[in-house]
Amino acid sequence: MDLTDLSREVSYALRHAPWEYELEPDAEGFVPVGQLLAALNETGHYSRPVTTGDLEAVVNAPGKRRHEIRDGHIRALYGHSFPMRVAFEPACPPAVLYHGTARRFLPSIMEEGLRPMSRQYVHLSADTDMARQVGSRHDRRDPPAILRVDAAAAHADGVAFYPTGNERVWLCNALPAKYLSVFK
Repeated sequence: MDLTDLSREVSYALRHAPWEYELEPDAEGFVPVGQLLAALNETGHYSRPVTTGDLEAVVNAPGKRRHEIRDGHIRALYGHSFPMRVAFEPACPPAVLYHGTARRFLPSIMEEGLRPMSRQYVHLSADTDMARQVGSRHDRRDPPAILRVDAAAAHADGVAFYPTGNERVWLCNALPAKYLSVFK
């Protein structure tokens, strides 16, 4: 079983197109593990049936934590683009967070702030390495711009931040430009 391929398909099903798999996420984005397994096994993409153990291996793989299994249900932790909004509990963020983006977006971001665009939330990174990785996905030619987010001030002013279960990824609804500066 190729866990990388399985992880990609699980992410696609849970983040972007649950209806293609006949899944109905609850308000927190969870679907029953059994329903996801049945849907994955109906695709015929895998050389053997996908098991709960395979899903657990995907969830517990080293690196960026993308999924969570809880009480027989599974969800993607972030990156959702489908219309139903996934709910997260707000929490106090680290004092500083970061956001990686393509340099061509800097003028509008510095004027309008960060908005979720086609996603449900704005994604923020706890460190510059992750922000750089994320920003590189938006422009392969130029090095990404890294924005420093004054999360402490934004939180004090009432901006809600949401932990994802991955200590390196935080979410917020939107972030006004006054909390942003270009990280050098």
